Amino acid sequence: MQLWFDTAEVFIGGRWFLPASGETLPLENPSTGEDIGRIARGTAADIDNAVTAAQEALEGEWGAMTAAERGRVLMRLSWLISKKVDELAEIEATDVGKPLTQARNDAIALARYMEFYGGAADKVMGETIPYLDGYTVYTLREPHGVTGHIVPWNYPMQIIGRSVGAALAMGNACVLKPAEEACLSALAFADLARQAGLPDGALNVVPGLGEEAGAALTAHPGVNHISFTGSVCVGREVQKAAADNIVPVTLELGGKSPQVVFEDADLEKALPFLVNAGIQNAGQTCSASSRILVHESLYDELCIHMAAAYDALRVGPAMDDLNVGPLISARQKEIVLGFLTQTDNNHILSRGEIMEDAPAGGHYVAPTLISGIRPDHPLAQDEIFGPVQVIIPFRDEDHAVEIANSTNFGLVASVWSRDGARQMRMARKLRAGQVFINNYGAGGGVELPFGGVGHSGHGREKGFEALYGFSVLKTVAAHHG
Repeated sequence: MQLWFDTAEVFIGGRWFLPASGETLPLENPSTGEDIGRIARGTAADIDNAVTAAQEALEGEWGAMTAAERGRVLMRLSWLISKKVDELAEIEATDVGKPLTQARNDAIALARYMEFYGGAADKVMGETIPYLDGYTVYTLREPHGVTGHIVPWNYPMQIIGRSVGAALAMGNACVLKPAEEACLSALAFADLARQAGLPDGALNVVPGLGEEAGAALTAHPGVNHISFTGSVCVGREVQKAAADNIVPVTLELGGKSPQVVFEDADLEKALPFLVNAGIQNAGQTCSASSRILVHESLYDELCIHMAAAYDALRVGPAMDDLNVGPLISARQKEIVLGFLTQTDNNHILSRGEIMEDAPAGGHYVAPTLISGIRPDHPLAQDEIFGPVQVIIPFRDEDHAVEIANSTNFGLVASVWSRDGARQMRMARKLRAGQVFINNYGAGGGVELPFGGVGHSGHGREKGFEALYGFSVLKTVAAHHG
């Protein structure tokens, strides 16, 4: 793995520095369990320096740039990313453990985010409002100021693209705290942004522990907006910390997303989506489809097809580019296996195969398909964050809605049916931020607003909606007689 930047430094004000603590943290390859380097252990002192640098950027060159100029910088950054897709894919596959093809798709998506937000930067318009005689009233969209971004380990490039890209497009200055488990692509992104001509301080990256650097970022009085993607329990703490400073927060916290398969579904078309949406990135996906709800008349048939698909799944190191890679850590493997102890072999319909030559130190769990459990079972209610799916039968449309909406989460859902009226009814009734009809994920959908309800969080990223979220609406009322 070739790196063109120092992994053990923080990126502040357009320059690389040793962390204030002088300390580093180990970085592990999930495929082998071996250390592959060291990263900076950023602390509150580094966060404070990063926020100061961001504030200075807003008062200086970055704040003075027009929207069109900001867009051109992001377009140049998109071009640089596209030239390093293969290198970025290798970095992400090694760091996160996802199969190489999936990591490459993430790198392509990162370039696309920069392209989309680069093109959109000068196209966010205000409006004029009809008002009293003698007044002209209009609205402006302005940046929050300094935005804090806490990015998880499962999709660093994608989440940097959808949050940092939108924030920069609106003229905010960003302080990014990547997950300590996987932060190499965030550091690579920072260096490419520097090469693209992003003014000093517009982007700052401080790796470190969540309870140190992350907590300092969410509580910093100089931060004007926070974007957090991660667990529900940490999301609560982020929101509490932000509340002390009366700072808005965008939270994306996970899901227990259902795919609802009706009796008239095209099973041949649906099957790849049903399986892949549950095992992508070893199931470590907030929008993973971990519940398959199927009409009772199709239940036995679908179980047979999905069991056969699971039998064919192969698990191994990221660079072998099989169906499924390792989990991110030994701790995450322990959590997933703990969930699986809550059922017995009678309910395990099928498992994929961990390859014999997979390194013993890697964090591998065989993809597991479960049937015959109740909708209120923990495996059908809790986010497992591993390659585990459950199949649950339903009687009719109302019963399907009842089961689908029975968890605390509401991120993504999918409906498989040829009946157009049913499609529209279900789309309205399902409690989710995104509903897909006869597909799942729509190919990533950089343009599609993304976020959830309930314990899945609030606020939206991706698409133009993210630009609105990373801006403040100002109303100007001019009285001219």
